[in-house]
Amino acid sequence: MKFNIHGKKIEVTEAIKSYIEEKIGRLDKYFETPEDITATVLIKLRGVEQVVEVTINANKFILRGEEGSKDLYASIDKVSDKIERQIRKNKTRMKKKNIDTYKEFVLEFDEKEQNDNDIVKRKTIDDKPMNEEEAILQMELLGHEFFAFKNDQTGKVNILYRRKDGNYGILEIK
Repeated sequence: MKFNIHGKKIEVTEAIKSYIEEKIGRLDKYFETPEDITATVLIKLRGVEQVVEVTINANKFILRGEEGSKDLYASIDKVSDKIERQIRKNKTRMKKKNIDTYKEFVLEFDEKEQNDNDIVKRKTIDDKPMNEEEAILQMELLGHEFFAFKNDQTGKVNILYRRKDGNYGILEIK
């Protein structure tokens, strides 16, 4: 796995880099060709917390995890475990679905300093049509509470969301 490690308001030392590569690198065993996969790691400060955000951009899906604590190394451990749980949890779904129909999703992030009423993150997503099961899988892999996608049956944009009861809901845009 290739790594893109950078810090926001924090210096990333060689010791931190090697620890990240060791911990996140152990996820290589879950990928057929780990040399083609890039993990983007952002380390940032949020108050007294040291937050580690990891995005693994595989060819057919995206894995994302974010964890924070007062200890940077504990945050790295937590986020590594979180992503591994995501892979294990969704392993059955990935086997059941024909993942080869996935086209690589494109997510681009534009971040700026946070002010009260400013947009702090903007994402652009690929409008590749997918069915509801694929959208649920992608939302679970990203660890989000909602996911926007183009429904392959209706051709309309849908918003998939997790309900408080643990089930899913879909909003369809006319």
